[in-house]
Amino acid sequence: MSTVNNTIDARAVTVSELTETEIQQAYDQVAERLLLEATPQGHWEGELSTSALSTATAVMTLSLLAQQEPTRAPALESSIEKGLQWLIDHQNEDGGWGDTVLSISNISTTMLAHSVLWLQRDDPRFTAAIEAAAAAITQAGGVAAVHRRYGKDRTFSAPILTQCALAGLVDWREVAALPFELAWLPHSFYKFVRLPVVSYALPALIAIGQIRHVQRPSFHPLLRGLRHLARKPTLRKLTEIQPGSGGFLEATPLTSFVCMSLIALGESQHPVVQKGIEFLLSSMRDNGGWPIDTNLATWVTTLAVNGLDRETLPATQRQAIARWLLGQQWRETHPYTQAAPGGWAWTDLPGGVPDADDTPGAILAVLNLTAETDLAADGLAAASSGIEWLLDLQNRDGGWPTFCRGWGALPFDRSSADITAHVLRAMHIWQNRMASAGHSIADKMPRINRAMQKGFAYLERMQRTDGSWLPLWFGNQHGRDDENPVYGTTRVLMAYRECQRLTVPSAQRGLQWLTDQQNADGGWGGSRGLTSTVEETALAVDALEMGDETLQPAQNGGLRWLIAQVNTGSIADPSPIGFYFAKLWYFERLYPLVFTASALRRALKRVRQTSTEPAFPDITARSHAWTSQKVTSDALD
Repeated sequence: MSTVNNTIDARAVTVSELTETEIQQAYDQVAERLLLEATPQGHWEGELSTSALSTATAVMTLSLLAQQEPTRAPALESSIEKGLQWLIDHQNEDGGWGDTVLSISNISTTMLAHSVLWLQRDDPRFTAAIEAAAAAITQAGGVAAVHRRYGKDRTFSAPILTQCALAGLVDWREVAALPFELAWLPHSFYKFVRLPVVSYALPALIAIGQIRHVQRPSFHPLLRGLRHLARKPTLRKLTEIQPGSGGFLEATPLTSFVCMSLIALGESQHPVVQKGIEFLLSSMRDNGGWPIDTNLATWVTTLAVNGLDRETLPATQRQAIARWLLGQQWRETHPYTQAAPGGWAWTDLPGGVPDADDTPGAILAVLNLTAETDLAADGLAAASSGIEWLLDLQNRDGGWPTFCRGWGALPFDRSSADITAHVLRAMHIWQNRMASAGHSIADKMPRINRAMQKGFAYLERMQRTDGSWLPLWFGNQHGRDDENPVYGTTRVLMAYRECQRLTVPSAQRGLQWLTDQQNADGGWGGSRGLTSTVEETALAVDALEMGDETLQPAQNGGLRWLIAQVNTGSIADPSPIGFYFAKLWYFERLYPLVFTASALRRALKRVRQTSTEPAFPDITARSHAWTSQKVTSDALD
């Protein structure tokens, strides 16, 4: 099938064939650890990394509120002190901060942390940290470096510089004016007016646009007057789109930027601020820091379900997760993005927004969990609704964006290869499941076929000359321009595999590129030469598992690397490969386990084809990882 010229044998890695028993034992250990991570309700919540950026923005917001409302200061003092101490404890040796405790310093987070410490400059406890941070900022290039980092995308540069301006460290002239008055328009107009922020950053556009307008009004009298008139109606808009939890997108940075801007406007009693402060206080961790988002519960649950062998999950847990996932599908128009019903968000919390990566993941998981059960009809109906939602979201270029169709001005609104590949996988498997269930979809096939043809044509165009593809929401902090082509290429190759398109030239170039990126130790990083990680190695092994003998040296080298991590106990060590917003790094504690479980499961499937050893012992009978939590019938419903 493949014409890949594998070169792994020239590297210092053991490539001998692994036995089924070796792979089975590794899978059992990983699956058992993953089962132990499930909630009492059966699904997974995971744990996002504590973020210096989130902590800096939250503490800044609470500090400004304490200054404006002295009577509230005593109640806020403990949270502020703990947050400041967390920042001091996690300052890097170079004086800066990275987004996570595993991240290298970057100009954005360093400027935000410096600005909140600057408010405490009269306290000698912070003098050394402030001076070290100031030196790091100068070394990195200061404000100009922030502008270079984000280019034309004001989604994050404007909020960062706004916080620094509120601290008195940056002149308001450095903060880009945001046309918050455009939020006065109906949502359907946003794609045409080419906003300088991405579609999901509307709250920041309104709040930061207003504080910038007040601090430095437009010289043009008509524009100045229009913005003055737009303040109240856009604040009403902000109130309408704030979720019940108070957290915009369930994200600490976005919520903090909105609240600090309104507080600086003298709106500390505004309902948006009151709800936002409650969200921030409830989101603080015991260690004094804040994560970037509350959780990725839906996303990590679908990754776990789709990664594990179906029989690994006890039947009661499968049913519980299926019911839970069916309950997460949006059944009404989303108040924030105006997304139609049918999609899934990354979380079960009210701040989540339906998107084109979580929706195909949920479709695949629902089809997996409900097959041949009393929920089969419900699962097919939900999946079909999700497919319709995805069809309506496809861009004219043939690819799929994350949230909104037609927004193409900024990178995080455009179509992307990894999301498009995920959608194509879901569509293909949905078609097969509908056919096996005896449901005729002849009336839908012309549209499905056109959508998939356009999707694969988009992937062909997006393939880089070296054979790789880039993802949108994932990166590698050590790679060129923070890129992670291993993640993007593996996701695209999985779509080619599922849709039986591995013989096409683009797939062959992708396979060749991926095998060429394997490190001498047998693992993969974001590209060749970057430190091997569990996540990237597992994804590469998973993508290469396609029954092709020419790929087995690379597969076995990667498997041996993964199994070594299992045996040493480091298999659950996460790496910061995720992006949240524009280049805001995170790591998720479950990523190493869910990606490895999927890779080992596929390896077992390949090895068992020629093995007589028994398949998949009942590890749940040994661990009772989920059932021991004695879930009641109420929890299952």
